[in-house]
Amino acid sequence: MPAVGLKYTLSALVALFLAAGLYASVSLTEGGTATPSAAKISLETKDEKFAYKRIISLAPSITEVLFSLGAGGRVVGITRYCDFPPETAGIEKVGGYFDINYEAILAAEPDLVIILAEHDEPGAYLAEFGIQVMSVDHSSVGGILDSIRAIGKVLEVEAAAAELVAGLEKRVERISMVISGRNRPRVMVAIGRGMERGSMGNVYISGRDGFYDELITLAGGENVYQDKTLKFPALSVEGVVRLNPEVIVEMLPDVKGAEKVDQIAEKWRSIPSVDAIEKERLYMFVGDFVVVPGPRFILLLEKMAKVLHPEIDWEAM
Repeated sequence: MPAVGLKYTLSALVALFLAAGLYASVSLTEGGTATPSAAKISLETKDEKFAYKRIISLAPSITEVLFSLGAGGRVVGITRYCDFPPETAGIEKVGGYFDINYEAILAAEPDLVIILAEHDEPGAYLAEFGIQVMSVDHSSVGGILDSIRAIGKVLEVEAAAAELVAGLEKRVERISMVISGRNRPRVMVAIGRGMERGSMGNVYISGRDGFYDELITLAGGENVYQDKTLKFPALSVEGVVRLNPEVIVEMLPDVKGAEKVDQIAEKWRSIPSVDAIEKERLYMFVGDFVVVPGPRFILLLEKMAKVLHPEIDWEAM
């Protein structure tokens, strides 16, 4: 059996670790480090009517927010990982997560750079050049929704932000109502793995403190991993058997083609004595959105709710 490429493992882990920030608020600063605040936006150094027209996004989830708010035309720089929506193809790339091209950022002459909270060092560095830096938290659903409101306020597209948030909240509430009172299956979410050829290898799963843990709960499940010490613990085959999940969901953002997906699924099926395998409740989620904690989190949440609760007639809801 041929080995599956490494790309999806690395991209998934990078995206997730960067999305697992500790801040739960939004701030905007100039000439200093982006610092957390109680969802308050500070525009002390800009006129209140200042319109940001040259924006750089340093995360795929931020780029998606900007385009969802109709501000894609103002974006002059993005990371190489920002490939959604398709309109991002022609935008200048300013590096990646760990190799930001500061020269490219300065050359683009941005009036605003938006970063994730865990990008504090790049934020502080850019602020030293007098560049306005906005920091947002995308480590939770609440953080994503708050960031949409905050970005909408700063870009003066508050009506679009309010409409987007209202639509997302309505879909989350619909799921909450439908699953209310139902049994919660024990769920394992896998987000990457070791690359041992021909064997299962170690699997990285969602711990209790993170984006996927919240989605499991919102979708009507219970995280099978209850230890709170690690965000993304690595499990051996024996560890999977010991936890014995009732449902397994693996995120495959960069895996293309049914054959490669089947190769990965076949490795799972080789594990004995696991309820999820024996009851055929193993699911492979394919698509870039499965590791991007932005507005499309709702697609992942709805997809997860449907596999956790197949007894529900979701089309009739």
